[in-house]
Amino acid sequence: MPRLLHHGPFASALYVATLLYGSAAAQVAAQASIPVAVTAVTSPPSLIFSWPFDSTATGYQISRRLPGASGWSVPTTVPGAGSATGWTDTTVVTGTRYEYQLNKLGSPAARMLLTAGVAASAIEDRGICVLLVDATLVAGLGARLDRLQQDLLGDGWRVRRHDVQPTDSVPSVKARITAEVAANPGLVRSVFLLGHVPVPYSGSITPDGHVPDHSGAWPADVYYGELTSAWTDVSVNTTVAARPQNRNVPGDGKFDQSSIPSDIELEVGRVDFHDLPSFPASALQLTAAYLDKDHDYRHKVFAVDQRAVIDDNFGWFGGEAFAASGWRNFTALVGAANVQNGDYFGTLNVPSGGGHAWSYGCGGGWFAGAGGVGSTTDFVTSQNRGVFTMLFGSYFGDWDSTDNFLRAALAQGWTLSNAWAGRPHWSFHPMGLGGTLGASARLSQNDTTAGGFGGRSIHVALMGDPTLRQHVIAPASALVVTDAWPQANLSWTGSSDPVAGYHVYRSNDVGKQFVRLTTAPVASTQWTDPQALAGSSTYLVRAVRLETTPTGSYWNLAQGAFASVVLPTQAAAHTNYGAGCHGLQLAASPAPVSTPVAGTLVTYSISGIPETAPGSGTRFGVTIVSLGGDPLGAPLDGLGAPGCRLFVTGLDNVTMFLGSAAVQTTTFTIPAGVTPGTQLYATAAAFVQPGTLNAYGVATSNGTASFINLQ
Repeated sequence: MPRLLHHGPFASALYVATLLYGSAAAQVAAQASIPVAVTAVTSPPSLIFSWPFDSTATGYQISRRLPGASGWSVPTTVPGAGSATGWTDTTVVTGTRYEYQLNKLGSPAARMLLTAGVAASAIEDRGICVLLVDATLVAGLGARLDRLQQDLLGDGWRVRRHDVQPTDSVPSVKARITAEVAANPGLVRSVFLLGHVPVPYSGSITPDGHVPDHSGAWPADVYYGELTSAWTDVSVNTTVAARPQNRNVPGDGKFDQSSIPSDIELEVGRVDFHDLPSFPASALQLTAAYLDKDHDYRHKVFAVDQRAVIDDNFGWFGGEAFAASGWRNFTALVGAANVQNGDYFGTLNVPSGGGHAWSYGCGGGWFAGAGGVGSTTDFVTSQNRGVFTMLFGSYFGDWDSTDNFLRAALAQGWTLSNAWAGRPHWSFHPMGLGGTLGASARLSQNDTTAGGFGGRSIHVALMGDPTLRQHVIAPASALVVTDAWPQANLSWTGSSDPVAGYHVYRSNDVGKQFVRLTTAPVASTQWTDPQALAGSSTYLVRAVRLETTPTGSYWNLAQGAFASVVLPTQAAAHTNYGAGCHGLQLAASPAPVSTPVAGTLVTYSISGIPETAPGSGTRFGVTIVSLGGDPLGAPLDGLGAPGCRLFVTGLDNVTMFLGSAAVQTTTFTIPAGVTPGTQLYATAAAFVQPGTLNAYGVATSNGTASFINLQ
């Protein structure tokens, strides 16, 4: 493997590299990419690929697969040989995402990877994110951690948080992850390492080519994402590295594996500001600032322009063309016309404007910088307006080092992610159709299609929040839920962006999955839940629109606006309705409360009861409790009791009263565990000698509605 250029004492290596690769001086890394654009056509569904004529091409081949598939289809030869400038896939299905590999034959050969689709479906449920937090930061981060968890919920994640000590063993940390996987089969997809969560080391590798001083174990966060293999610590024995952390001997807690033993199952990302002494702020302060901009980015507090800059100080480099990681990804993510060559800090470190969604820089490196790009101290004094970046050069891919250049990028400006991209190349193209950083990292760790030395090596790692996405919609806000039991009325402030409408979701447990209630986007900023849940519920409203990108279109969802409510809000109470006949009246007390373990004993008081016959001294009748009430009352005129009405619709419970007093009582126990908001209805009837009060011989009372709640 060729050694990368080292900046500083080894500047003479530039002369050696020029001798080695001088024959390719006319070639540039952009030539390893194909500037392809994809247009989505809805009827009939098709994807139209187009690219400019390339005189060096002798032909083109294209393959397709579904995301997550391990193999590609048999390559299709594009008609037109080297003069071809396009191809159309007419076999696509609306709503489905596809991955494509387009290869240019010729000298130089080129490759393009992309995710494309026609109105690809919205990704509403992203699974579970295991959030592992450095316990020494928890108190200082406070509400920011709660806000992060809510932001994750608002983007379709469920969160399982664990606080770990930096001194915990690496296997004990992984045990937290595997326990969550076991408890939630098929649902755990992401691991977010926040703070100096214990760093796994593994292997005997030298991906930057600096033998022997940089040979040995490198940081290996892939360990946390690989779930099916045994990681051993019995065979590697290398002590030649200059940095003690890279030395690896049996039994030292550093693993043997140099390549991932099997595919990575989980999407792992790390935000870690440990040991960055050049920054005046502490690790806690830098972490807090990162979480602030993470939140602001998700909510479009700052809006980033969809463009990219590449600062390439290596060039063709014998065909490795490290900056192809930039050209290939950025063409798919922001469009070829929006990718420029430029100075990394000179372009990004500006005081105003929409900045750049993506950036790439590479050059001869050391732990704290890359030649021609900059250094950690440049990050200390900069506020770069670039969100997602890739940097490449010697040494700093070994990211658990003092003032590390890869980690330092996240400590300033808008930057939210970084990756050491070039050995191997990275594939971020899933983000073009709504994928996450973490999904791209997992693809880059498992897949070898993108090429480059070091494929499937243990050192491939993502710095940044793995749940972040590229395209941000300004979210709805100020969600209000109003009790209209048994309904709930929702209203909110709309997105400031053009949107197709809003979807409404609900959960009766904020830690669990939200269920969508709307079948189609709601065009207005209000909606009624026709069947609200009794008890505690959380509603979520997300703006949605059809996002058109350089590789097709997909339904994109904004962050959610939340509102929690306990319904019904009405207190438990009895309410009389209607009027009785012949002076018979009904009242109930106390309030009808039902808890999971007990219910109220309600006493019904019946007054104005007539004697069964004049002078008899006896009064007789019933109370009726029913699940159905009739607010108008069913008239009993046809039975010979004109003016009397029955205010219930069923005879679910009938209790008799008999006595001499004009006021009698009966009781009814509200069952335990009744759903809050349930209503019961009651009425009373007194019976007399037919012809005394009316031909039927009955008097009926008013109705009483009992609204049951927890209090």
